[in-house]
Amino acid sequence: MNYGIVIKVLGSILLIEALLMSPSIFISYAYGGDAHHPFIWTIVVMVILGILMAKLRQKNDHHIRAKDGIVIVALGWVMISLFGAIPLWTSGSVPTYIDAVFEIVSGFTTTGASVIANVDGLDKGILFWRSMTHWIGGMGILVFTLALLPALGVGSLQIFKAESPGPVAGKIVPRMKDTARVLYISYILLTVLQVIFLLFGGVNLLEAFVITFGTVGTGGFGPRNDSLASYSPYVQVVTGIFMVLSGVNFSLYFLFFRKKYKDFLEDRELRLYLFFVGSSVVLIAWNLFMTFGGDALVRLRESFFQVSSIMTTTGYSTVDFDLWPSFSKLILFFLMFVGGSAGSTAGGMKVIRIMIVLKLIKREVSKIFHPRALIPIKVGGKIVSNEIIARINSFTAIHLVIFVIGSLVVSLEGGTMESSMSAVASTLNNIGPGFGAVGPTVTFAHYSAFTKVFLSLVMLLGRLEHFTIIALLVPKSWTKES
Repeated sequence: MNYGIVIKVLGSILLIEALLMSPSIFISYAYGGDAHHPFIWTIVVMVILGILMAKLRQKNDHHIRAKDGIVIVALGWVMISLFGAIPLWTSGSVPTYIDAVFEIVSGFTTTGASVIANVDGLDKGILFWRSMTHWIGGMGILVFTLALLPALGVGSLQIFKAESPGPVAGKIVPRMKDTARVLYISYILLTVLQVIFLLFGGVNLLEAFVITFGTVGTGGFGPRNDSLASYSPYVQVVTGIFMVLSGVNFSLYFLFFRKKYKDFLEDRELRLYLFFVGSSVVLIAWNLFMTFGGDALVRLRESFFQVSSIMTTTGYSTVDFDLWPSFSKLILFFLMFVGGSAGSTAGGMKVIRIMIVLKLIKREVSKIFHPRALIPIKVGGKIVSNEIIARINSFTAIHLVIFVIGSLVVSLEGGTMESSMSAVASTLNNIGPGFGAVGPTVTFAHYSAFTKVFLSLVMLLGRLEHFTIIALLVPKSWTKES
């Protein structure tokens, strides 16, 4: 492994995090808070350490190999979480450093699981930083770094492959720097548009950014104790729409901007994604209306918001969906595992994987009647290679294994089976709220320090889609190359 280039890139990432943390200083000061001092000292430490790491002398080989990319991504996420948690702890926003790490890992992985009950009482600088971690982690601070690496004379494709969510990481345009630019133009445009729409709905500027960071980054840290329940129906509908938009593969927006509307609309994953959203909304709205009665349009709005929130793994709530009928709760539970589209900011298994697994099941059924038939798996008219199919099968298997083992570990805390399983499902799929003891009206604060650390690891496994973190634990990853 090329330790020199790994440390150099990690130093650059630390400097970028310090830069992105700096607006919180001014926000805290402007709103009369006292968290600007913890931010200042944290940033000073990060800048000094980042400069020392970035200036480290190294051998002339600037090429990042697959092994280096995996280590950079895994250590990068751990590093930004450990440093990003310091202001929360030193400002007294949370009682322990473990709590702060849990909160910030939840932020960067766009999970939205929280240990903070009194969000209304947070220093505004802390509130802003806490939600900004969603926006940073959504597209990935490491993907953001791709735009800067060419200036350092460093290759970046291996980082992109290890960082990008989905079964296949491909470049949109020939140069990685341009790929990062295309992704972030789409990302920033969605961010600006939602802030504008929220401002028209009477939301103040700070809360508009906080809600938008959680929406576009599909994170779910809200600006109030009740998430978005106390906001107007207009704000809830706008947020629901942007959650759905944020669950779409960002590469498709490049096609849309290029006016390739036909290619955009004919994307198979997009169609299945919208089908899952639409059918789930209708089924849950029907179940709620038949169970509770009331205004059908209100039930439809509640259903649309929560389906959009859970399907895209955002985690906002407008109602206590833990009180919904079992039918509706089971639909939401299944949607936790489906997630959004590959190449989006959403978590979960991704729609494209579900699609291919369904096609594999269909093929195996067909082979019962035609055992010698060669039936390729196709998506959008293109044959999916056996390598990708094997990768998807491996991912699906390990996803379920982690879910089972994780549920057993969390169950040692006591509590109900529903609580233990949904705590792991919500953290593994980067959603946030679950059911029972981790429902939308409660926090994860009651868990022990060990379980919080364990669930933090589960969140990282989910965000980096397992293999990046697991590969880091293999001894060969740390072998220095000659």
